[in-house]
Order: sequence, then C-alpha cells, then structure tokens
Amino acid sequence: MSRLRDIPARFDGRHVAVIGDVMLDHFLVGNVDRISPEAPVPVVRFKRDDFRLGGAANVANNLAALGARATLIGLVGKDDAGDHLRKALTGARIGVDGLVTDPSRPTTRKMRVVTTRNQQVGRIDYETDADVDGGALDELTRQIEAVAASAHALVLSDYRKGVVTPAVIAATAAAARARNIPLLVDPKVPNAERYRGTTFITPNHHEAELMTQISIRTVDDARQAGRVLHERTGGSVLITWGEHGMWVMDASGTSPIEEALPALAREVADVTGAGDTVIATLALAVAAGASFPDAARLANLAASLVVARFGPATITAAELADAVTAAGL
Repeated sequence: MSRLRDIPARFDGRHVAVIGDVMLDHFLVGNVDRISPEAPVPVVRFKRDDFRLGGAANVANNLAALGARATLIGLVGKDDAGDHLRKALTGARIGVDGLVTDPSRPTTRKMRVVTTRNQQVGRIDYETDADVDGGALDELTRQIEAVAASAHALVLSDYRKGVVTPAVIAATAAAARARNIPLLVDPKVPNAERYRGTTFITPNHHEAELMTQISIRTVDDARQAGRVLHERTGGSVLITWGEHGMWVMDASGTSPIEEALPALAREVADVTGAGDTVIATLALAVAAGASFPDAARLANLAASLVVARFGPATITAAELADAVTAAGL
C-alpha cells in the first residue's frame, strides 16, 4: 500500500471543527426554450428546487463524507433557510450545536437559476455581511472554546459574510494553541496579516494576488507570493491555481520546502465548492497525521474528482484512496 493511499484509512473518527460563513445553496432548476418578449432574458419553466450545503457548511459536508467527525460553528437566521440548513446538516451527520441563531440577519442563501443542462441563468443572494458582534459573537467564542477541547484540527472558512472577524480569528487561534492542534484558513480578505497565527493558509491564486500584490503568471511568481504569505501569516501556504495545479510551501520544518503540484483533473464540469474540498481534505489528512506536502497531494487529487461533478460535491475516503491508486501516486 502506498504512503498516500494509507492516509484516508486513518480519516475515520478524526474530529475537525469548521468555523465560518454557513450558506445554503438553492438551485432553482427549469427548462429554457424561449426568450421573454418583455426583455432579452430566457424564460425558465420551473421543474424543481435543489438544496445543497454551501460555504463553511460545504467544508463540513466534505469532512463528514470523508469519514471525519465534523462539527460546524457559524451563524444562521431565524428563518426557513436556517431550519433547512440544520436538517440537512443533521442528515449529513454534522454537529449543529455550534450554530448560533441571530434573528437580526438572514441565513445566507445563494439561489441560482439553472437549466436542466446545468447552465446558470442568474443568481440571487440573500445575506448580511456585517461583522458579528454583541451576544452572537460571545456565543460563537464560547462554542469555539468548547469544541476545540476535543478537536484534532480547526478550520476557518471565510466567505466575508461576517463570521470570520478579527475577534473570531483570535479566539480560534488561541484555542488551537491551547490544544496544540493545527488551524487552517481559507481566506477572503486581502489583508494577509489578519490571519497571522494560523498554521496553514489556502488562497486561490486570485486571493493570493490581492494579498501579496504579485501577479501570479509563472511558477516563480507563485513561489514569491507563497513566501510573502508565509512572512505575513507565519504559516505554511497552499495556493490553488486552477488548471495550473497548486503551489505548496511547507514551513513546518527548519527550512521551507516548496513544490509545484500539477493539476490532475481530466474533466471539469463545475468548480463550485472545489476550494471547500481542498481545505477539508487538507485538514483531515493533517489531523490523521499526514505531512503537509502529502496532505496537499491528497487535496489536489480530491479537487480533481469534485470538479467533474455539478455544484458543491463531496467524495468518500474510499474514492480518494482508489484515485490515489489510479493516479499511481
């Protein structure tokens, strides 16, 4: 058995807590066969509603599908979307005790109008992106401290919807230090120093460009951006780079190890949620004892599997292990 193939076998039962912006992805699916006479837009003849877990909830869903014990901490509104999220999370075996209800804001919901051929026609966002404060912030902090006590890794999933504030980052980093467990962050804000104290940071190349002001066009550019991100956060770096693969900088040892990982996807249907799969696989592999470079290789392979599926998708540990064998890794 290869070293990489052995890692998913250790996923079962590892506890990973996800703190971040919880979303409900709502797909309104219909047929399109004409253009409206009122405006140059397609007329969608309704067929069905599909609901999927999005944002931080999709990270937790990926973790649960891979065999982890996943716990989710975030905000929901006192509304139907929040109820729907709780039921869906419970059905996916994801702990929901960490969800804090804030009646002053709606549950973040992204409604996409798509055709039966998976072509997106439009999107409507229901959200409030103001930073959490007051009693809701106090409750989030309490939940983070409680959940960290039994976690093997913590993940911050930042979608700039108000949960991953400086206060929440500080509380999560303190909890990770107290437990001596890794803290991973999928960032969104351009200020890299905001995430200082995290163990691993996983921006896509657009986010890395914003945080470093370096245009990433070549491997040397990615190397330079990775080094700047390490200097500003103190952690190891994984930059996802679409069809170019990933750039990895492992800063956990006495001297950094830098490596380019080629893209493995043979078919791309939808990149929605691929970053969630990357950080979920990375976190779980590290929690299971894998080195950061090996965890990155597994995350790269996991991403190649989910982009071949429509919408936020998940894979199992068995699928990942089989993919390792098929790829000859």
